[in-house]
Amino acid sequence: MSQSLIKALEKTTSFKGKYIKNVLELLEDKNTVPFIARYRKEMTGGMNEEEIKQIADEFNYMESLMKRKEEVIRLIDEQGMLTEELKNDINKQTVLNRVEDLYRPFKQKKKTKATEAKRKGLEPLADIIFTQNEKDIETRAGEFLNEEVETPEDAVEGALDIIAENISDEPKYRSYILKVIKDTSSITSTKKKKAEDDTKIFEIYYDYEEPVKKIVPHRVLAINRGEKLKVLTVKLQHDLERLKNYIYKQVIKEDSKTAGHIENAIDDSLKRLILPSIDREVRNDLTEYSEEHAVDIFEENLKRLLLQPPLKGRTILGVDPAFRSGCKLAVINDNGGFMDKSIIYPHTSNTRVEQAKNEVVRMIEKHDASLIAIGNGTASRETELFIDELLTEKNLDIPFIIVNEAGASVYSASQIARDEFPDFNVEERSAVSIARRVQDPLSELVKIDPKSIGVGQYQHDVNQKYLTDSLNFVVETSVNQVGVNVNTASVTLLEHVAGLSPSISKNIVNYRVENGEFKTRKEIEKVPRLGKKTYEQCIGFLRIPEGDELLDQTPIHPEQYKTTKEFLKQLDISKEQIGSEDIKEKLDGINIKEYAGKLSVGVPTLTDIVESLKSPTRDIRDDYETPMLKSNVLKIEDLKEGMKLSGTVRNVTDFGAFVDVGVKQDGLVHISQLTNRFVKHPLEVVGTGDIVDVKVLDVDEQKGRISLTMKDV
Repeated sequence: MSQSLIKALEKTTSFKGKYIKNVLELLEDKNTVPFIARYRKEMTGGMNEEEIKQIADEFNYMESLMKRKEEVIRLIDEQGMLTEELKNDINKQTVLNRVEDLYRPFKQKKKTKATEAKRKGLEPLADIIFTQNEKDIETRAGEFLNEEVETPEDAVEGALDIIAENISDEPKYRSYILKVIKDTSSITSTKKKKAEDDTKIFEIYYDYEEPVKKIVPHRVLAINRGEKLKVLTVKLQHDLERLKNYIYKQVIKEDSKTAGHIENAIDDSLKRLILPSIDREVRNDLTEYSEEHAVDIFEENLKRLLLQPPLKGRTILGVDPAFRSGCKLAVINDNGGFMDKSIIYPHTSNTRVEQAKNEVVRMIEKHDASLIAIGNGTASRETELFIDELLTEKNLDIPFIIVNEAGASVYSASQIARDEFPDFNVEERSAVSIARRVQDPLSELVKIDPKSIGVGQYQHDVNQKYLTDSLNFVVETSVNQVGVNVNTASVTLLEHVAGLSPSISKNIVNYRVENGEFKTRKEIEKVPRLGKKTYEQCIGFLRIPEGDELLDQTPIHPEQYKTTKEFLKQLDISKEQIGSEDIKEKLDGINIKEYAGKLSVGVPTLTDIVESLKSPTRDIRDDYETPMLKSNVLKIEDLKEGMKLSGTVRNVTDFGAFVDVGVKQDGLVHISQLTNRFVKHPLEVVGTGDIVDVKVLDVDEQKGRISLTMKDV
C-alpha cells in the first residue's frame, strides 16, 4: 500500500497513519464497516462507521487521482514536452480539476477555431502577433493567404483564435480567475419570458442575486430545479474588467506593438473559452456541495426515524384512513404478527358512522388492543376526529398516535408485501405496516426504499446513485447498531446485517422454518452457503434472546467468549448473573486496564464486554425519546398566539423544523426561533422524532400555516 497515500489521508482525515493503514487492510480483506467499527477497535483507534467510510471514500478518490496523475504525466512525456517542474506541479495537486488544467495545453484538441486556424497554416502569424515586436501586422498577414485564407483580415482573425485558445489553456490564469469568481462573483436568476410557474414556487428567484460564496445549499438546489424546469435563466455575474485587466498585465508587454490585437484575443478568450468553462466548474462545485449537504440532512433524518424507540409488548390496531373506499383496519399482536383485519366507512354517510364505531370497538375488545395507530395520509384528520369521538363516547381509555405513512403505499405494492400477505389488497397491507411502524419502526422501515420515507430535502434533485448509496449505509449502520433477533427477523431485515446477502438471508429464514428456532449462535453455521467469513462478520449482530448460551443474547462476539468466560471466572461471577444489579455493582468497581492486561485483550474490547455483561439486551434506541401518544384532538382554530404545546419533530430542513402539535398541519419552527443562541443548522438543536416544547407565534388558518418558537418556552 502506497505510503504517500497514507500520508495524504492523514492530512485530509486527521487520523493516525497506522490506523488508516489498518482500516484499508481490513476493508481489503473483505471485512464489513459495521464489523470493523464494533469488533476491531484496537486496530482503528475506536473509529465509528462514518469515520471508516470517510477513509474508504477518501482513499478511493485519492487512488483515482493518483492514477490520473500518472496517466497525464505519461501522455505529456510521450509528446516530449514533460519537464521536471511540470511533473512536480502535477504531482502536488490534490484536486482532479487542477490536474486537468495542467494537462489542458497538451491535450489533443477536437475541432476548434484554433485547430482550424493551425490547419490553415496561421500558427506562425499567431507567434508574430504574440511576440508583440511588429507593428504592421496586416502586411505580414498577407504572407499567409491561401485557398482557405482569402484576406489579411481572415488571417489575423485565425491567428487571434490560436492566441485566445493558448491563453485559455494557461493554468495560472484559470487558477486566478477561478479564485476571483468564487470570492467576488454572484449567481443570478431571472424568470424566462414564456415560463410556466402557475403556483409561483420559484417566485423569489424571478429576479434574484446572491454572492457565490454566501449562497446556501437549499437555494442552490431550488435555483437548479427552476432552471431544469425551464422557469429560470441562471448566470454568474462577474467583475469582467478585473479579470480582463489581470490577463492584460500578464500578457501585454509595456512596449507592445500589437496590444490592440492581444486585447481582442484576451477578450475573446475570456468570453468564449475561459468563463463558460469556469462558470460550469463553479456551478458544478456548488451543486456537488449542496447535494452532499442535502444528503447529509436526509441521512440524519432517516437515522433518527430508524432509531425511534419501539413500543414493545403492545397489541396495536392500525388504521389506513380513506374516504369513499373506507378505512382499512388491521390488528397485530405484541410480536408484530397479524391477527385480524376489517374495513369501516365512517366518512361516507351518517348511517354508517355507528356501524364503524361498533366495528372498531369489537376489534379492540376482541384482541385487547392497547394502542391505535392512524396513518397521516388522505382522510387522516377526519379519521382522527372519528377515533377521538368514539373513545370519548364509549369511555375507552386507549391512546392513539398519528403515524407518518410515507412509503407505506410503496411497501404495500411491493413484492415483499405480496410475499408477506398474498391474499390482502394493497390498503390492508398498509394498515398492517402502519401498526408495525409504531411497534418496531426499524424492522418495518427497512422494507421500504429509504428515498420513499419522506424525510429528504430536494431528494429528487441530487445524484441518485450517491443518495441511494448514502441512505443504504445509514440503514445498514442502524440495523447493526441495534442488532437483530435471528429467530424473528424478516429476510429484509437480515439483508442489512453485516456480511449477509439476500440469498443467505433467505437461507436463514428457511432453515428456521424447517428446523425451528435457533438455540445457539453456533447452530447458525449450519445454514447453507453461510461460510466462515460470513459467519465472522454477521454473528455478533445476530442475537438469540432465549437460547441455550446466555452470551448469545449479547453483542459480545463468539471470538471473545473464551476471554469473557475467563473474565467472569476471575471475578467469581456466574453467567446466570449477567444483567443483574450484583454484576453491575461488581463491574463498576474494576480496573479495566489491569484486567485487559491479565486477559491479553485490548482495553476497548474489554470495555465493550463489560458494558454487554451489565446490560446484555440494551437497545440503543432507548436513548431516544419515546413517541408521543395522544388522548384528544386539537383543531387549527383552537390554536392561539402564545399557547404552549408539546409536539414531535417530523422533519428537519436547512431553514427550520416541522413539528406535529396535534393539528392537521405541522407547524414550522424557523431556524431563528429554535434557540436564543446562533446556530448554523437546525440539526444542532433538534432531530426527527424529538419531543419538543413550543409556543405558537402565529396562525394563518386560510393558508394552513402555523409559526412556532422554542425560545423561552
